[in-house]
Amino acid sequence: MSRSKFKTIFLAVAVTVMAASMISFPKESFDASVRGLNMWWEIVFPSLLPFFIVSEMLISFGVVTFIGVILEPIMRPLFKVPGVGGFVWAMGMASGNPAGAKITARLRQEGQVTQIEAERLVSFTNSSNPLFIFGAVSVGFFHNPQLGLLLALSHYLGNICVGLIMRFYGSSDGDKRKMGRKKITLRSALSSVHQTRLKDNRPIGKLLGDAVTSSIQTLLMIGGFIILFSVVNKLLYHLHITAFLAKGVEVILSSLSFSKMLSIPFISGLFEITLGSKLTSQVHGATLLQQIVITSFILAFGGFSVQAQVASILAQTDIRFQPFFIARIMQGIFASIFAYLLWKPLSARILDPEHITRAIPVTIISNSSWIQSFNHYLIDTGPLITLTALLFYVLVLSYNFKK
Repeated sequence: MSRSKFKTIFLAVAVTVMAASMISFPKESFDASVRGLNMWWEIVFPSLLPFFIVSEMLISFGVVTFIGVILEPIMRPLFKVPGVGGFVWAMGMASGNPAGAKITARLRQEGQVTQIEAERLVSFTNSSNPLFIFGAVSVGFFHNPQLGLLLALSHYLGNICVGLIMRFYGSSDGDKRKMGRKKITLRSALSSVHQTRLKDNRPIGKLLGDAVTSSIQTLLMIGGFIILFSVVNKLLYHLHITAFLAKGVEVILSSLSFSKMLSIPFISGLFEITLGSKLTSQVHGATLLQQIVITSFILAFGGFSVQAQVASILAQTDIRFQPFFIARIMQGIFASIFAYLLWKPLSARILDPEHITRAIPVTIISNSSWIQSFNHYLIDTGPLITLTALLFYVLVLSYNFKK
């Protein structure tokens, strides 16, 4: 049997089993779907929409080109990507998954990066944002705000290591030619802004409308994947597939002297990072160090839900998904190693009696944490922001349809 036929049969069987499972477990499927919808409706959409719109505007107005010219002497020698990669990296860290892939795909469509450069760039510019790491994971799940520093350091250091390794990916002939360019000046950077704006001669109103519609279309796709994988994760658990896969993970955990009870949270985290991180924090049979190492891998790997979102975005370009997937595995390993190495120097602060908060309710911690307060504010106002943006999206589509 050819590989293509096997893939077709496998996908057909998988979808059929999923449909039958949803019929067999209607309540569980509905609850999981609502959970995914609430996550997208309250947090993901309102937190990512402003970043997506602003990034679209910055690209169209040539600001990203200006940043690229300025950062070229830094990004090119370190990561073998254009200077605009610095903008993508910053936006990816600030807004979280899958903003890095979205902006990279946009730059590839604009011709500001080559295919190889885009594949290098997307491999290390997708990460969890600090709000999720400090607010949701460290405070919400582990009830220890001090863990946020350790998780964030291991996460972003792993990102940097992946970027440094991926610089060796692909041909370097084009990089040698580009590194031999003329000296960068402020005047040339400003000139590049003007040239970029002249190429994109859309009126400001049209440009803003296109930025909004493009961003909302991407977020609708992201919402669909979040809901889908929330249901898939739940069904795999009820079909005992998660427990079956966990048996293989237990062998690896045992060889590392880790608790076998971390196997099911680890498998859940491979599909969806929020559920995986939460389940890992609730394993009382494991040490805190073991929980942090597993959580670091889950956050860095991103979960199949995020990877499916990235794959859908990259499918609109010629950027290949395989380098990104390999990079996620590498970052998961690096993040776990950094978490283990940083544990000893940071454990005194994390385990200080004044900072131990496992017995303290989350509501008390959130009052003293502006990150958690902002997270609650986002949950309260998120649905209103989402609804307003969707209404605006419908109006723009209706106006374009009439034209």
